[in-house]
Amino acid sequence: MRSLLVMLLCVLRVSVATAQQSSLTDFNLDFEKTGQKIPRPWMEWGKGYLLSADTTEKHHGKASLRIKSPEVTENIQFGCVANAIPAAYSGKEIELRGYLKFTGVDKGWVGLMMRIDGPSGALQLNNMQAENIRGTEDWKQYSIKLPYPSGAEKIYIGALLAGSGTLWADNFELLIDGKPFTEAPPKKAYPAALDKDFATGSKLAIGPGYPLSQAQIDQLADLGRIWGFVKYHHPAAADGNFNFDNELFRVATPFIAAKTDAERQRVIAQWLAKLGPVMVLSSDAVPANAVIKPDLAWIGTAGKTLSPVLDSIRRANRTGEHYYIGTYPNVGNPDFKNENAYDQMAYPDAGYRLLSLFRYWNMIEYFFPYKPLIKEDWFAVLKEFVPRFVMARDETEYKLAALALIARVKDSHANLYGQHNALDKHFGKNFAPVELNFVEGKPVVTDYYHASLGEKSGLKRGDVIQTINGKPIAQIIREQQPYTPGSNPVIQLKTMAPNLLRSNDSTLAITYSREGKIQKTNIGLFPRSQVNIYANYNKKDTCFKMLQPDVAYIFPGKFKNAYLPAIAPEVQKSKGVIVDMRCYPSDFMVFSFGPMLLPEPKSFVKFTVGNPRMPGLFTFTPELKLGAQNPDHYKGKVIVIVNENTQSQSEYTTMAFSAASNVTVIGSTTAGADGNVSPIVLPGGLRTGISGIGIYYPDGRETQQIGIVPQIEIKPTIQGIAEGRDEPLEKALALINGK
Repeated sequence: MRSLLVMLLCVLRVSVATAQQSSLTDFNLDFEKTGQKIPRPWMEWGKGYLLSADTTEKHHGKASLRIKSPEVTENIQFGCVANAIPAAYSGKEIELRGYLKFTGVDKGWVGLMMRIDGPSGALQLNNMQAENIRGTEDWKQYSIKLPYPSGAEKIYIGALLAGSGTLWADNFELLIDGKPFTEAPPKKAYPAALDKDFATGSKLAIGPGYPLSQAQIDQLADLGRIWGFVKYHHPAAADGNFNFDNELFRVATPFIAAKTDAERQRVIAQWLAKLGPVMVLSSDAVPANAVIKPDLAWIGTAGKTLSPVLDSIRRANRTGEHYYIGTYPNVGNPDFKNENAYDQMAYPDAGYRLLSLFRYWNMIEYFFPYKPLIKEDWFAVLKEFVPRFVMARDETEYKLAALALIARVKDSHANLYGQHNALDKHFGKNFAPVELNFVEGKPVVTDYYHASLGEKSGLKRGDVIQTINGKPIAQIIREQQPYTPGSNPVIQLKTMAPNLLRSNDSTLAITYSREGKIQKTNIGLFPRSQVNIYANYNKKDTCFKMLQPDVAYIFPGKFKNAYLPAIAPEVQKSKGVIVDMRCYPSDFMVFSFGPMLLPEPKSFVKFTVGNPRMPGLFTFTPELKLGAQNPDHYKGKVIVIVNENTQSQSEYTTMAFSAASNVTVIGSTTAGADGNVSPIVLPGGLRTGISGIGIYYPDGRETQQIGIVPQIEIKPTIQGIAEGRDEPLEKALALINGK
């Protein structure tokens, strides 16, 4: 998963440079028209791989495209050829077909690639990494399909080689709803997409130099709440008739200038009248058994002029597709559509910063399934952050304000994604080559990110950091906590750990304890190009091995469903299986490995999903079952080990396996963030997300923030780390052996 995301972030940086290709009508999908290096208008993604036309090895016609790996692939992600096609067509499903031939592919994979971008960045992506296609194979047609988002602006297609070997690609076809894409109906031009009036700035006279009184802060918070309510409830917004980013600026200008409450009421009323009348009222009622109900009591206090108008908008009939909000197929998590990231604005003006706050606040208000778990007045949070966003003096302050707001949601899926130079300069662009984790509540050296540099630091596994540049660890934690998102304190500490030994300086002065003795030293710091803080992510030598002749070990971070037929016989012969879920699974194994554990179907989960027709409403879906009638189910002991690295799909997989009576979960607190992620973009190119659906046990118990509660708690100790032991794994072996 992480390598896929890295690839996505890398290729996002080159997308802007290829925008001029959208005017082409001949996309050379058969690679017949060659260019100086590769067939035109194809382009190179990734770097270090040799890309060329090949007139000798081809499937059809005169030429194919060849991607050949360099002799040394270390620290080189992938080689890819890509083509940019305008998303000027409408439909529901898009399919890429293409012929591939490859030889000598190991330590990686090959595949077709398709990425669909909207104004917010990538909307859909598939690069066939999950299929794990490798080795040597003659020409064969492959296919990938994706939902075709209505907010798509550009379609990127291509072929990709990760690792060593050579790949040839030929004869691509792009289809929408089963027909060649050029035969698909043209996409509807929404007025919202054509409105470019504020492309150069919001023109709002607020921000540094314009002090805000408490009354003005309260008034702007009211405006943000009304604006977001109308955005998600008014049929004219749903139909895409208005660009609501620009509508905020249009209404905010006279609203800010108004001197009295009566004037402000008139400004809002005139704006609502411009949106058009609400003719049809819905008879939909809020279900009595709703898990979360819309919180709209404030409408009644909006004023004599506004309250009845807002109430009619609340009751408006919303039956069709909404321009700004939808749900992902087959899942139901919110799809925040047609939101512009304004990537070109590193430091957006005050109006766009206010838009950022209002956009995020309303997304949480209406479509976050765990909003009650925030456990504070969400509208009070809006008021608190109005001055922080408006008065942010530079890019750093703006991004820190966004990070602090995101942290208040208390969701481990919510953070600022990607690399931000401004934040790197604030928190430190250089890193120590040693990995820290919190053990017994203290930051402990558990590994090295870089072996030789780590050894040169003088620190060893089990060393406990006491102070950094004279500052106690407890003080550093207090300072970083407001900017550290996480579902629970354990995850906040996990997220903080890599950032403790970080600075813009080349060294840090630290004190640490080893075997009870306090010592001092200066350790070297290095840039990301030398220290990879993700070096130990999912770090294991294999996905399966026998720890003892009769005890099997599975590491889902390396596991692929394609391996199961070979693994299953060995598992069935064992007396016990340890599933080490202290990782993120590399494949979805719930419905592959999971049914082996159950003699019959059993419910293991139910979801809550939102409803774009009634924003703020969340209801339960039917319970989901795992397994089938299976007299040959696995009857040995199954021990699942979890800890703070067990997040999202790892937690969901553990829930599923726990439905079997022979499964025991051991370890410590998990991340407490489950449910498919819904991406969110904010002005300035900020990318974040939320857990988009609620995940509950069949009996209604929550998993968010709580995580998967182990039946037996076992944590590493500082002494165990120093001795190189894995105490949770030792406990798992002892349980299987009856000790």
